[in-house]
Amino acid sequence: MLRQTLLAATALAAGMAIGMVAFHPGLVSAETSAATDAPPVNTYEQLNLFGEVFERVRAGYVEETRDDQLIEAAINGMLTSLDPHSSYMNAESYRDMQVQTRGEFGGLGIEVTMENGLIKVVSPMDDTPAARAGIQPGDLVAQIDGEPVMGLNLNEAVAKMRGEVGTSITLTILRGEQEAFDVTLKRAVIELKSVRWELEDGNVGYVRITSFSEKTDSGLRAAIDELKKATKDELNGLVLDLRNNPGGLLDQAIAVSDDFLDKGEVVSTRGRDPDDAQRWNAEKGDIVDGKPIIVLINGGSASASEIVAGALQDHGRAVLIGTKSFGKGSVQSIMGIPGHGAIRLTTARYYTPSGRSIQATGIDPDIKVEQAKIEKLDADNRPHEADLKGALANPDNGAPEGEDEAAPTDANAAEAPAADTEETAEPFVGSEREQIARPDEDFQLARALDLLRGLALIQGKASN
Repeated sequence: MLRQTLLAATALAAGMAIGMVAFHPGLVSAETSAATDAPPVNTYEQLNLFGEVFERVRAGYVEETRDDQLIEAAINGMLTSLDPHSSYMNAESYRDMQVQTRGEFGGLGIEVTMENGLIKVVSPMDDTPAARAGIQPGDLVAQIDGEPVMGLNLNEAVAKMRGEVGTSITLTILRGEQEAFDVTLKRAVIELKSVRWELEDGNVGYVRITSFSEKTDSGLRAAIDELKKATKDELNGLVLDLRNNPGGLLDQAIAVSDDFLDKGEVVSTRGRDPDDAQRWNAEKGDIVDGKPIIVLINGGSASASEIVAGALQDHGRAVLIGTKSFGKGSVQSIMGIPGHGAIRLTTARYYTPSGRSIQATGIDPDIKVEQAKIEKLDADNRPHEADLKGALANPDNGAPEGEDEAAPTDANAAEAPAADTEETAEPFVGSEREQIARPDEDFQLARALDLLRGLALIQGKASN
């Protein structure tokens, strides 16, 4: 079966294979029958050359080799010589790609990392076997089904914890000063969340999309519904964070763009044969009802995230803030090989609605904002008019002239009250809080929120 997708940039997500959508069958014949300008070669002679080299490696290499590994390496070498994004996936890599594409797998529901040779729990996911069993952040997994974790790398350990839904697994846990204890869990379907959201300042939405899997569009729509409920349908605007998003499925990028557009082209693709060019248009319906949108991008925004950013920018639907995107403007097709793995082959370039290719150039933000450290400076203690001796009172504030509450007699002694924004600011609500950027720590996000508030204010005054 031949499938088409827009894959993550290799330089950004090595080994991260991202999914498939239906591929136009006409492209098959176009690829196999199109003429080439290269001089004619005797293909059989070249294949004989390959066979001779293969036999010499088998017979003469300093160490014994495996035939299947040599063949896979040769296939991968052929594909990687074409461009950075074409490659061969063996059966295991192909399965991993499909897991990433589906956005779900059989497992325990814990985010983990390595620490001193053991598996350290970063966080259990809500409503998963790990959370229900009482697994806590900071727990160390010393054994999996009685076998020591020491000596395994992270991928190997994760592979052992994943498995068929309904099967059981026993983890030996080290927690603080307690003695090691065993926890038996039953694997369940775990959904990978590619969309996370927060509510900032009571009426400004923040949505982060980390990748484009099969569940991204539905996750986005669910997040917007929750934001509308939280604001009682008075959402002032949205910050859509696509920073460090390496890409994913083409159809999901189109769907997310369409969510904010009422009409017009979203993206087009053009391959070797001009007759196989494709174009996708938006359908009527804006899930945020025309409210202002700020899109955050940076050098880690690639592929599918660039499609969304480019579409919203070209239609004037959003203001892009941040730094230039990665510049991956090509489409990869996943072609499964029965009994083996699959090949990932670059088959087309994509173009934004204005007809521009961003391949190797990227998308420039409307407002360039480099990431910077936020540091609060000392308060400005210079005197103001109200601090001057004998200053006139404001007749609108109810304080009569000459009253004792007037400004201090010593202007230099007057001090502005200390800011207490940390205590009075509206707290974030939502989920996955520990993985969401905070505006007091994220300069680009803080600038995006400032601009969004300004746009919402202007829009509100214009409608009154």
